[in-house]
Amino acid sequence: MKKIKIVSLIAIVFLVVGFGCKKEKIEISPEVASSDEALFKLGEKYIEKDPEKAQLYFRQVIDSFPKSFYAQRAKLSIADIYFKKGDEGNLIVAASEYREFISLFPLSPSSSYAQYRIALTYFKKVLGPGRDQTKTKQALDEFKKVITNYPMSEEAKSSQENIRLCEEYLAEHTYSIGYYYYKVHVFKASISRLSEILTKYPNYSKMDKVYFCLGDSYLKWNKADQSIPYFTKLISDFPQSKYAKNAVEIMKEIEKEQEGKKK
Repeated sequence: MKKIKIVSLIAIVFLVVGFGCKKEKIEISPEVASSDEALFKLGEKYIEKDPEKAQLYFRQVIDSFPKSFYAQRAKLSIADIYFKKGDEGNLIVAASEYREFISLFPLSPSSSYAQYRIALTYFKKVLGPGRDQTKTKQALDEFKKVITNYPMSEEAKSSQENIRLCEEYLAEHTYSIGYYYYKVHVFKASISRLSEILTKYPNYSKMDKVYFCLGDSYLKWNKADQSIPYFTKLISDFPQSKYAKNAVEIMKEIEKEQEGKKK
């Protein structure tokens, strides 16, 4: 029975490689076929020069020794090979492989690594703030899972910076929409968009201009009283901003008008 199993193994590997238009025949000795470590090391040997062949060896480790330590490493190695190729199709497959790893080995110390790499598959496809931000939102959600599920991991620390970058992109995108409505005097829409930044992205690096546009939107919408908190916040938190200097002048005018109404 052992001899039959080994012959079958060789045949399977040969057929897969042959289907990929390679004429090379892969033969696995009985000693290698019976060892998860030996199969895994063969896969490692080919990672750089022949990634497809490496994946065949790694898959054989998983198929023949599904509960072994090397099966875990083989699963990650397969995902890493797809990830390294970097194009959209391979990144999608890589994310799927990493998700399978977490599902198969939820208690593995490498689960945090797998989740982080899932996030990176989306992060690599993030577009500039002026374009569609679907991938940015997906990346943000996946990075947050790293912190939630693996808070003490090294990957959680790395995720913090990437979360900041994702939120910066999303805030800038939201601001550009709000600013457009502000410029065309659709103030209800501009206030709605700009207020979203305050609640969702409080660490936005250009919050001074958000406060100014919010205050000025209310002011030009003839709601001066509602503009005051935003101008005040701008002046107190960003005293060196050019927007703060404008806000000071505007506040003086509002105060004059309010004083005039009292007389």
